[in-house]
Amino acid sequence: MREIICSEPFILALVLCSYYVGLRIERATRLSFANPLLIALIIIIPTLCLLDIDYPTFERGSHFINFLLGPSVVALGFTLHRQIDLIKGNVMAILCAIFAGSVVGIVSVIIICRLLGAPQEVITSLQPKSVTTPIALGISANTGGIVSLTAITVVICGILGSVAGPAMLKVLRIRNKIAKGLALGAAAHGIGTSRAMQMGPVEGAFGGMAIGLMGVITAILVPIIMKIIESLGI
Repeated sequence: MREIICSEPFILALVLCSYYVGLRIERATRLSFANPLLIALIIIIPTLCLLDIDYPTFERGSHFINFLLGPSVVALGFTLHRQIDLIKGNVMAILCAIFAGSVVGIVSVIIICRLLGAPQEVITSLQPKSVTTPIALGISANTGGIVSLTAITVVICGILGSVAGPAMLKVLRIRNKIAKGLALGAAAHGIGTSRAMQMGPVEGAFGGMAIGLMGVITAILVPIIMKIIESLGI
């Protein structure tokens, strides 16, 4: 029985079924906080604890889903190619928006953590919170952060951005499709982009673009901002 529970088919079935339940709940309720990923986590984590399945076993069993992340990124590139005319006409606006989003994301973490008295190691771990997981983990590891804390923060940030982002855009009366996509992609990486794709092809395409640009710019800015802060003695 133990071998069946820890097998790859069982774990894959658990992940896929949990996400499917999340999708069904989201479509039935149409509530912003009924995020499929959040619901899947609520189902999966207690199940793993109940069945005493450790993380390395779960990771091995779900590796096929991780493999599919690669083709999914390529798919985002296809949607982006279809919006090439919009990109050509808004290059500077896109770069400025992502740059501003990256700076605000990094500096806001530093200010809030300093006000709350968090140690430097925690601050470093939280700085790449809005960047897609592989890049965020690399930034955290290279700057002395806690990689596991970064991973958790990135997931939480993505879910919160996906849930609260559309509502915030409505409150702020942001109707431009490009702005919506960039905002969700820059603030909530892949999870936010998934939500943007539900809003429309333009939003989804620019959300996918924001993931890549945000990762590159943040990777460059984090060490620079850290050095500036150190030199100022803040």
